[in-house]
Amino acid sequence: MVEIRIYIEGGGDRKNTREKLQEGFAKFFAEVLTTNKPKIIMCGPRREAYEKFLEALQDHPNAFNVLLVDAEEAVKQGKTPIAHLRERKGDEWDLTGVAEEQIHLMVQVMESWFLADKVALQKFYGQGFNLNALPKVRNVEQIAKADLERALDEATRKTQKGEYH
Repeated sequence: MVEIRIYIEGGGDRKNTREKLQEGFAKFFAEVLTTNKPKIIMCGPRREAYEKFLEALQDHPNAFNVLLVDAEEAVKQGKTPIAHLRERKGDEWDLTGVAEEQIHLMVQVMESWFLADKVALQKFYGQGFNLNALPKVRNVEQIAKADLERALDEATRKTQKGEYH
């Protein structure tokens, strides 16, 4: 059985936040992969995820190494994840020799997922949460990163927990 190692962008730069996100991903993958559970490696910032993935290709050549990062912007029609990351200004990643099935993209920004359950978001932030500041679109994956960040800042600004960060 081949070892599966998934290098994931996210979790911030604190150990406790990475551990919580790692726990969530592990639970998710345990539900969808009944055999050969993957090793989840939370990498923090996107560049770190890319670099750790490249290192894994050298350090764990017999494993099936996977990179999972935010798309950061809409992926053009017909573009593969590798082409998107190779051509995207700010990434321009060299993924020569990497198979397409090793590269996977999340939504433009992970925070888009929060908008899939606005009631839970409002419950988490509590009093002062401005639900009306959030975009009223059904396809949350189409919300531009800057628009989403601005909306979350506005929605959470007057809560006890403070602005989203």
